[in-house]
Amino acid sequence: AFPASATPPVGVDVQTLSRNVVDGTEYVVTRITVAPGGGTGWHYHPGDVFGFISEGTMTHYDGGCTVDAVYAAGAPVKEGAGPGFVHNGRNEGPTPLVMEVVYINPVGAPKSVEVPAPPGCPVS
Repeated sequence: AFPASATPPVGVDVQTLSRNVVDGTEYVVTRITVAPGGGTGWHYHPGDVFGFISEGTMTHYDGGCTVDAVYAAGAPVKEGAGPGFVHNGRNEGPTPLVMEVVYINPVGAPKSVEVPAPPGCPVS
């Protein structure tokens, strides 16, 4: 369930490719596809996140609703951990955005936590 004013993902398909636990740490590898016009919704990650853009382009908005990066195919992505690193990844291009993402968390922790959009931000 999302918090009452959270912005859930739109046009996002997540496939889990592998999940392993080593010494209380969970490693999850996913393939995330975002349809044109879709986005991850505003969120943050409790643990480490590393990604790779394999197709398309991701426009990355920081917690102030400002574009802080545009990642094209072939680009690596590293997200900061914790509520101080709220962001939204959007596919503003004409083709699907496909990325492989690795989440590293304590066992049982969520991969992401959905949050409301920044005040006055028109990007959902």
